Order: sequence, then C-alpha cells, then structure tokens
Amino acid sequence: MNDTPLAGPQTRPNEVRAAEGTELRCLGWRQEGILRMLENTIANGERPEDLIIYGSTGQAARNWESYHAIVHQLKNLKDDETLVMQSGKPVAVFRSHTGAPRVMAATSNLVPRHANREEFDRLREEGLTIHGQYTAASWAYIGSQGIMQGTYETFGACAQKFLDGDFTGKIALTGGLGGMGSAQPPAVSMNGGVALVAEIDPARIARRLDTGHLDAAFDTLEEAWAQCRAQADRGEPGAYAICANAADVCEHFAESDDKPACVTDQTSAHNLLFGYVPSGLTIEEARALRESDPDTYLERSKDTVCRHVRAMLKLQSQGVPVFEYGNDLRGAAFDSGVTDAFDVPSFMPLFIRPSFARGRGPVRWVLLSGDVKDQQVADQAAMELFPDDVLLNTWLKLAPERVPIEGLPARTCWLEYGARRKMMRRLNDLVASGEISAPIAVTRDHLDSGATAFPRRETEGMPDGSDAIGDWPYLNAMLNVAGGADMVAIHQNGGDIGGSISAGMTVILDGKPETADRIDRVFTTDPGIGVIRHADAGVPEAEAFLKQSDIRGGLV
Repeated sequence: MNDTPLAGPQTRPNEVRAAEGTELRCLGWRQEGILRMLENTIANGERPEDLIIYGSTGQAARNWESYHAIVHQLKNLKDDETLVMQSGKPVAVFRSHTGAPRVMAATSNLVPRHANREEFDRLREEGLTIHGQYTAASWAYIGSQGIMQGTYETFGACAQKFLDGDFTGKIALTGGLGGMGSAQPPAVSMNGGVALVAEIDPARIARRLDTGHLDAAFDTLEEAWAQCRAQADRGEPGAYAICANAADVCEHFAESDDKPACVTDQTSAHNLLFGYVPSGLTIEEARALRESDPDTYLERSKDTVCRHVRAMLKLQSQGVPVFEYGNDLRGAAFDSGVTDAFDVPSFMPLFIRPSFARGRGPVRWVLLSGDVKDQQVADQAAMELFPDDVLLNTWLKLAPERVPIEGLPARTCWLEYGARRKMMRRLNDLVASGEISAPIAVTRDHLDSGATAFPRRETEGMPDGSDAIGDWPYLNAMLNVAGGADMVAIHQNGGDIGGSISAGMTVILDGKPETADRIDRVFTTDPGIGVIRHADAGVPEAEAFLKQSDIRGGLV
C-alpha cells in the first residue's frame, strides 16, 4: 500500500459530505456503501475539520493523509479484497474472498498492562493510535439519532420504574449536548416530559437549537426552571438548555426546594482533560487553561466531578431517582476520591439489560441514496413487520417529526434476535425490487447485546460476577467476520482507557441473493451471541428466551 499514491486533489475538511444517488465511485456497492458511511460519519462529527466525531476525542481516521488514503483504497478495492485498518490508518489490502469483509479495523487496542491513560495519550500524541469511541472509528455514526431511540426507551423505562409509568408533567435534569448528550432532550420530550440540560458550550447549544433538539435556551437557571415548570404544569413536553456547568446546576437543586423528577448526565466525564469542563470557567477559558496548564486543568476537573457526583448522591438521598448514563461520571469521581460514587446506579442494569437478554438492541439502517422517500418506505416496512411492538411503533410514528435528518437519512430501531434477521431480509427485498432506490447500510452501536465488555456500563453487575470478562466482544467480531459482514471493527476504550472492549459491524444490503444469505448468517450470530452471553451469566430473561429460541446454546 505504501507505494500507492493518493488519488486526485485532496478535499478540504469542511467539504466532506456523503455521496448520494445511484452512481458508483467504487468497484461495487459494498465498497461504495462503506465509503459513504465514512463520509457521513465525518460530516456529522463535532469537529469534522479535526476528524473528531464525538466524545471530544473519538476520531474516524488517524489524520487527513490517512483519510484520503482510505478513500483511494476503497475506490480501488476489488470484490475479493479486504482493506485492513490499524487505529484509523489503512495499512494493507489483502486478497480474501467475496464473502469476506471488505474492511477490517482494530482501534485503540493496547496490551492490558499498558492500557492506561498516560500510555494511551503518549501513543496518540506520537500519531500511533486514535480514540475510536464506539461508532467513530467503525464509521457508523449517524448523528444524535444513533442513540436516540435507546435513550427514548431508557427514559420510558425510567418512567415505568420510578415515575408511575408516565413522564407527563415531570422534569428530567441532565447535562451535556455533545454527540451523545444531544439525544436526551428529544428523548425526554418524546416520552411526554420536559428536559432541562446544562451545557457550558454556547456553540453546542446553538447547534442543538438549529437542529431542533431544543425548544429554547436560557442564560439563568431561574428563567430555565420557570419555563420547565410552566411547561410541565401544563402537561406539555419540552426541551430546554441552560448555559451553565452541570456540577453547579446539580448542586443548586441539591440545596433547593425545587426538585427535578429524575437526574442523569451526559457530559464527557470519561476524559477529564479533553472532555469535561471544570466549574468556574467559560468554554474559552477552559480551552486556554488546558493548553497552558493541563495539570491544573485536570485537578480542577477532578474537583468538579467530585462535587458533581456528591450533589447527585445528595439528590438521591432526597428521594430523586438518579442514574449514570454511561459516560463514566461515577468512575471519574471514584478515582478522584468519592468512595461511594457507585451508589449511583447505572442505566444499564436498571433499564437496558432485560432488552439485551433477548438480543434486542440498537440496529440502524442508513439510506445510501440520500432520498427521504426511501426512509419512509423502510419505516413503513418495520411497522408492518412488527405491529405488536408498541415501543417500536410509537418511535416510528414520532421519529419523522421529532428526529432531524443529519447527513444521509437513517433510522435507529431496537430489534431483538429473530426480528433483526426478518427486517434485514425485507429491506434487501425492497432494494432488489427497486421500491428502495439504492442499497442500504445496516449497522449498530457497539453498545449492543453481545458486543461490549465494560464493567462500569454494559456489563456492570452481571449475576455471575463476569463483568470484566472480555471474551465476548472478540467472539462477536470473529462471528461477524465468519458470517460475512462488510465491515468489522474491534475497539478498546469506548469509555475509560483500559476499561472496555467493543465490536462493531456493518452490512450493505444491495438486493442480491448472496446478500440474503449473509444476512441470515450475520443477523443470527450477531444478536445471538448476546443472548448466549447473558444466559451464560445467569440473566433470567436470557435463560428463558434461549429455551424458546432456535439458538443452540451448548452447555447453557
């Protein structure tokens, strides 16, 4: 590969957009679909000029030289070749076979004894690795919708568990409007509640106002709370932001007679230097301090995250339902001295594990044509296939109005084992018949049933104590290679450095009969290993589901 020149004039960063229509630039749709997913990921990123997609540091490619080399290789990749990616850099093209993945990627993976923040940052600064997050380096990011339905289901489950089954008239307090946090305000309002989001970066607030994720923003907490309270008292949904530090806002409510109905957070607490913002600083002041004195910045972040979690613990002691939403806020506070930080429960065992036990998780399809009409056909197909899935149908009815299109039209839908295979076969048929005008990329979050080992999130509190067993995502990735997924990725560090392993996959539905065969393999094994993982751990819902499924569970 190293002697292959880059192709053509290089596109400036702010001009990266996903191609649309039916014209191919590559030698086949499997390569073209992956290229469009890469372009779409960057176009939707927080800082596309730096190839930063979300989470403050998650990247799609090592650097711009690597990006252009990826594009060149995808355009010239044959149907029996596989492009190999090492932490955001294309390193080889090997002959494989037509049923093999077109792209295989490994990102952020460090030898366990060296998997710490200091070593990772050193290697990244030397240009040897990147932070892949979950869907950044696997080129599966679709904007805030990527986790929006999961967030919608989470807040719905929160209402069922803690709020008498109904969010109407209730206010949820959260923090952060980045790539992940931006899903929370519409998810709350789609459940009938009112969201109040603390965000310190005015630019992020402005972006979410422009995209319709927010109804309004306020400079003072008094104004913001008054609007939220009035909206809730009328029984009307809403989404509002306050330009303030989330820790300060949590402390205010911990000391106030006013209380939100529930509290969570989506600030970038997994990275206290490059993501989290210390109290007492504007976003500009924070950037300047990080540049001039990173040690002081880090100490101030640690102090703030401790205050943040202590305020949440106090709210919890006052009877307010509080939970962490997977951003490692508790871990950051625990490591900084809050010994009872993990008394705040995680959203995963509270709300998501029963779904994962059935292989139900965040599948997403991306309409590579760019045509919204194709999205409507796919949405209708899902409603027709699963008329009894109330959560899914409510989501599909609300999403066209409430979820903005970011880049290529896409839809995230939580589907379980069996349903995924059925849906993808139907979409492939619609492409074959021309009812959908171009192929579809089907992918998912790494946060899925059998794809992640993360003891502080996805695998926290497993019944058999197997939280830290990392075999399952590797098995998931190998099964997806064996099944013939078009892109397979294995990452470390979706959360804290050295704290997680995760796997991702993408399949391009091009309408061909051989694609239907690959669908049957991939969408059986990908969610199926999740059912096995949870049944093996003794999750009751998985044990029951496995017995009535067609999965051969070995000794389980």
